[in-house]
Amino acid sequence: MAKISKNRKAALEKADLTKEYSLTDAASVVKDITFTKFDASVDIDVRLGVDPRKADQMVRGIVTLPHGTGKEVRVLALVTPDKEQEAKDAGADFVGLDDYIQKIEKGWTDVDVIITMPAVMAKVGRLGRVLGPRNLMPNPKSGTVTQDVAKAVKEVKAGKIDFKVDKTGIIHTSVGKVSFTPEQIAANAAEVIATLNRLKPSSAKGTYIKSITLSSTMSPAVIVDKNATI
Repeated sequence: MAKISKNRKAALEKADLTKEYSLTDAASVVKDITFTKFDASVDIDVRLGVDPRKADQMVRGIVTLPHGTGKEVRVLALVTPDKEQEAKDAGADFVGLDDYIQKIEKGWTDVDVIITMPAVMAKVGRLGRVLGPRNLMPNPKSGTVTQDVAKAVKEVKAGKIDFKVDKTGIIHTSVGKVSFTPEQIAANAAEVIATLNRLKPSSAKGTYIKSITLSSTMSPAVIVDKNATI
């Protein structure tokens, strides 16, 4: 029989992990059962009734969390010289083009989001083998290939995230930090769920949202009552 860790034992003493909670109550429980010494991320996992292998059931989208992610997002803007100041003023951490393309080709990927322009995608496109596996490749669908670079940078800095269903049919994304209030975590999670409902593929049959859980970086998962959030 597997040995239960000290932290999991403490979590089991504080909460019933078989019970379904409202979003706010689930957020409170996650805060109570997180024992890390750092400000852990709070994540939501939503299991969808879709088949990601079918193109018409691929669920992908963007959402701006009302209370942000709580993370310092490092943004690289790959832009032409006339757009550099605009990107800097909007808060981009790194701004340039050819010099950063060369750095990335050599393996540098010390950023969280890359924003670029349609006019330079021919140059950026060749970085796919480096950026693709790290989920850093700019994409018009996620708003990271745009002429309005300043707006894109500001939105990302303010808490805009993109998500995509994985091959097992699960959406996994961060909705804040343990230091957030339960209400802030719940509001962010509710925004993700509402966005997922709007993105429901017309070809998806049966139950669309099958299950929802909240957890922190090192906590057990807390079950959310999906019927109370829809």
